[in-house]
Amino acid sequence: MSSSTTVGTAARPLRVAVVGSGPAGVYAADILTKSEAVKSGELTVSIDLFDRYPAPYGLIRYGVAPDHPRIKGIVNALHKVLDRGDIRFFGNVDYGTDISIEDLRTHYDAVIFATGAIKDADLNIPGIELEGSFGGADFVSWYDGHPDVSREWPLVATSVAVLGNGNVALDVARVLSKHADDLLVTEIPDNVYAGLKASPVTDVHVFGRRGPAQVKFTPLELRELSHSKDVDIILYAEDFEFDEESDRQIQTNNQTKTMVGTLTNWIAEQPEDLSELKASRRLHLHFLHSPVEIVDSAEAPGKVAAIKFERTELDGTGNARATGEFVDYPVQAVYRAIGYFGSALPDVEFDHRRGVVANDGGRVLDASGGHVPGLYATGWIKRGPVGLIGHTKGDALETVTYLLEDRENLPFAPVPEADAVVDLLDARGVKFTSWEGWLALDAHELALGAAASEAGTSHGVEVKRERIKVVPREDMVDISRDGVAAQV
Repeated sequence: MSSSTTVGTAARPLRVAVVGSGPAGVYAADILTKSEAVKSGELTVSIDLFDRYPAPYGLIRYGVAPDHPRIKGIVNALHKVLDRGDIRFFGNVDYGTDISIEDLRTHYDAVIFATGAIKDADLNIPGIELEGSFGGADFVSWYDGHPDVSREWPLVATSVAVLGNGNVALDVARVLSKHADDLLVTEIPDNVYAGLKASPVTDVHVFGRRGPAQVKFTPLELRELSHSKDVDIILYAEDFEFDEESDRQIQTNNQTKTMVGTLTNWIAEQPEDLSELKASRRLHLHFLHSPVEIVDSAEAPGKVAAIKFERTELDGTGNARATGEFVDYPVQAVYRAIGYFGSALPDVEFDHRRGVVANDGGRVLDASGGHVPGLYATGWIKRGPVGLIGHTKGDALETVTYLLEDRENLPFAPVPEADAVVDLLDARGVKFTSWEGWLALDAHELALGAAASEAGTSHGVEVKRERIKVVPREDMVDISRDGVAAQV
């Protein structure tokens, strides 16, 4: 290695760009700063974190239902990392548009892509394109106040089907069925509250292809369903089937045992005559249903009128097989929540089958399968949208370990000074936001919540609001940049 490319305390810091500021990106940056090479003084690092959104935290801010209090703990942990001051944040910078792979190669020794997976996985059944058929991820983006989606959502259905048995499916079902006034204690944006308040929904049906022992949601997600006021949960005895693999899972997996126990207790306590249930809304949990077709409306062609399922049965291994029995449910909207899927990144090889950047353990690969020196991936864009947030730390550790192993052969040197990327963005007219800008926006959203709480009511409801989320991108950018300017 030539002296011009030496990085460390003897020369200059290892300059690393991380694209994506959700948990995957923040964890990777944090692990790199705490690596043995850094702690021993063998290496110093300079890390810049880029995000296409004006605010940090990725799917924690834009992919998790607002009524999840445990998420605050994750936000607090990410905040502590970014608030230390040793990692720079550049928000409102879109990779591929505002900054290119060539720019990153010029300004950094290595790049870690941590862009996640934000699109809905496809469901190829007839009728999926009908009006009233939605992606669950799109709905999540709407109710989380994503800056790049419409402020309006067509909540006109009285009966809704949600396809999937994971945490996102339960989030979607819970938000659809919950009364809007009960969400005012969260950071729900005002436009979302108004939309949900006007919703005429009475019945939300959640469908899973396998049985109760094979669900993918967590006990906490399941318990949260029972906390919704004026919403009855309804289950069906014919959906409770357990095969040999189900029994094994119940006996050996405490999470499965807990969820099956909760579900069986609920159905045991349910009245035989469902007319005795008096809540104004109902949330139905169905198992052993595989979607076959979304049915068009004869009265209003092009719109959802029903959904057809084939009943399934367990095959002894925990998997489901078709029975040849079909059943229709009249609904006016269908939300598919069967998983997320990654998006291709400009100038980076992409595995379109798996929805990930082509990589080997986090080392980005080219079309021939060789490692592209200096390019890495972590999180869902590396491994696919599987696993909980906690799994992201181990994933980031693997990627950072490879990066450190490769550092003697990184190709992007010499690189400009750290402030050169600021000059580049300024020259292109990119209105980027900073960590200080996020602190200003954060304080602004908290102040909106405090003002509503001080007034005693919000939308005519007596409630205290901790935060009201700002939605328009231009408002987020202006508040962030004006807040920094006011401090100068």
